[in-house]
Amino acid sequence: MACNSSTCQSNSGCYKREEEPISSKSSDSNQQSLCVKCKFNEPVSGTSDDGRFCRECFRSNLYGKFKLAVTSNAMITPSDNLLVAFSGGSSSRVVLQFVHEMQQRAQKNFDASKDRSLPVFGVGVTFIDESAYHSVPSSEIDKAIEDIKSIVSNLAPPAKQLHVVPIESVFSLDSLYGKERLKTLEDSVSDATGKEDLLLHLRMLALQKVASENGYNRLVLGLCTSRIACHVITATVKGQGYSLPADIQYVDARWEIPVVLPLRDCLAPELNILCHLDGLKTVEFSNGPCSGINGLVSSFVKLLQEENPSRECTIVRTAGKLTPFHFNRIPELNDSNVPLATRRRQKRFNLKPSESISSESFCPLCFSPLSKSDLLSLSSCQNYDILDAACCSSCRFQIFPKDPSSMEHFLSVLPQPLLARAKNCSNGNHSSLRKQIQDCLLSESEDET
Repeated sequence: MACNSSTCQSNSGCYKREEEPISSKSSDSNQQSLCVKCKFNEPVSGTSDDGRFCRECFRSNLYGKFKLAVTSNAMITPSDNLLVAFSGGSSSRVVLQFVHEMQQRAQKNFDASKDRSLPVFGVGVTFIDESAYHSVPSSEIDKAIEDIKSIVSNLAPPAKQLHVVPIESVFSLDSLYGKERLKTLEDSVSDATGKEDLLLHLRMLALQKVASENGYNRLVLGLCTSRIACHVITATVKGQGYSLPADIQYVDARWEIPVVLPLRDCLAPELNILCHLDGLKTVEFSNGPCSGINGLVSSFVKLLQEENPSRECTIVRTAGKLTPFHFNRIPELNDSNVPLATRRRQKRFNLKPSESISSESFCPLCFSPLSKSDLLSLSSCQNYDILDAACCSSCRFQIFPKDPSSMEHFLSVLPQPLLARAKNCSNGNHSSLRKQIQDCLLSESEDET
C-alpha cells in the first residue's frame, strides 16, 4: 500500500508499512542474541541453556546455585573447618574455587568488622592418590601432584593446606605393605563392577580418615547433577533402591565427618564451560573407561542427555522425591558464633522428623542403610559372616567372593578401619533384628515346654 505522502518521490508508490515488520524482526533478532538476564552482553555459546547467558551472568548463575545450596542447608558456618576433596576434574575444581571465594568474602567481612565476632571458616584440600589401584605410571602421577600443588598454592589467601594421601594408607602407613594388601584385595574381587564399587568405598574411607585425623568437621565433594543422575540409575539396577535417597541429598551426616554436595544442582557441561571461561586448570588422569554396570549406565545417561539436555535434571528431581533419611541434614546449631539468620534458615529448610526415615543399621562395607526386610532376609544368609554383621545385597553380590571357602581370605585383607566399623555395625544390626522379630521368639518358659 502506498504511503500517500506529498513528499514521496516514488511514481509507483512506496511500501513503508511492508518494510516496518522487517526492521522489527531484525530488532527482535538482535534482542534474542543478547543475554536474557542483563540484556546487554552477547551470550556464551555451548551452554546447557542454549546460549542464553553472557559470561558474567553464566558464572553468576552457577555461583548462585552453589550459594543457595550452601545457605539453605547450613553446609558452612563460621566455626567450620572444611576439607575439599580434589580429584583434578572440573567439578572438584569449581567447588574448590567457589569455596575459596566464599572464604575470601568471609575474610573481608571479618577484617572490616569492628568487633570481629564471627570467625572465618577454615579450608583444606585433599587429593587421594589412586595410582596403586589403577597402575598409573609414576611419572604421570608425579606431574599431576605437582599441578595440584600449583593450583592450591596459587589461590589467594587465606592459605589452604594440601593433603596428598595414597589410597593404600587405609591399610597401613607402610606404603609397600599397603600396596600389597590393596592388590590382594583387588584380585579377590572378580566382578568388574565390584572392583569399581570397592574403589569408591576405599576412597570414602580414605577421605574420612584424612578429615578425622586433621581436625576437619565437613567433607565437601564436587558431585554434580550429571554424576548423581548416573548414580540414581546404577543404584536402581544394583538393587539399592532403599538406600538411594541417602546418597543424593545435599547433606549426608551418617559418616563421622558429614559430607556435603554444594554442586548438586549444577550440570557437568556447565562446570566444564566455567573452567574454560575462567581459565581454571584441571588435571586429567588416564584411568581408562569404566566397565560393567557403571560404564554402561554412564554411556546410557550421556546418550539421553544428548537427545534432551534436561534429562539428567529430570532424573535427579524425580529421585529427589524419595523420602530422605534422618541423617540427611546437619544437626541444628546452637553455637553463638553462628548468625541468627543462618540458624533461622536452617530451621526453615531442615527436614522434620516426620519427613525422614530413621535407620540404625548400615552395611559395614559400603555403609548404606539397611531396611528391615534386608536384615530379616540376611539373617539366614551363608555369607552373613563379616564379624557377624549383615551386608547389603549389592556388596554381597558384586564384591564378596562367590566361593564361600574364599570368604576368610577376603575378610583377612580388608582394611582394619572397615573391619572395626563392621564390628560396630554388627552390634546394632543384631539388636535391631532382635527387636523386629521379638514377637516371633519363644520365651524361656515356652522353650522349656
